[in-house]
Amino acid sequence: MKNILFTVASVASLCALSTPAWAGGSSGSPGVGGEFQTSGLGGLSVNYDMGEFHVGGFLGYYDNEGDDNSIVELGARFYYHIHSTAMSDFGVGGSFGVGLFDNPAPADDTTALFIEPGFQIRAFVTSNVALSFTGGLSISASDSIGGAYDFALTSDFVGAGGVHYYFF
Repeated sequence: MKNILFTVASVASLCALSTPAWAGGSSGSPGVGGEFQTSGLGGLSVNYDMGEFHVGGFLGYYDNEGDDNSIVELGARFYYHIHSTAMSDFGVGGSFGVGLFDNPAPADDTTALFIEPGFQIRAFVTSNVALSFTGGLSISASDSIGGAYDFALTSDFVGAGGVHYYFF
């Protein structure tokens, strides 16, 4: 709980000391928030908007009650803006994510890898707050119980969302 309060206080301090971002792709603008991949992996997120494109990453950690059941999720994304307006942009690119699942015995721990080509639409509801919608394919591979490997290519259109606050 102390970590959450510290994080909120830190973000609030940065907000008070920063200038607003310009919507639709301000060069050199960092943003913090939360975002999920189409696979469902996600968590706290950081984006860096370079004008013509933006890059970002996320980190999620979950530890449910009981032993040996924690989950760590991390990943990165890149979207090149093929069209931008004053309050939105449309980018193509993709994301890469890894999920580390600590399973209770007798199951083995599982590692899942996700590569997700697609598109992202960001709508700036104010000059420094962006809502995002991501769509595309999710290609996954994982090791499973007994050391076997699984591979999947989804045939359905999948989507996810996010929100970021930009500081400059």
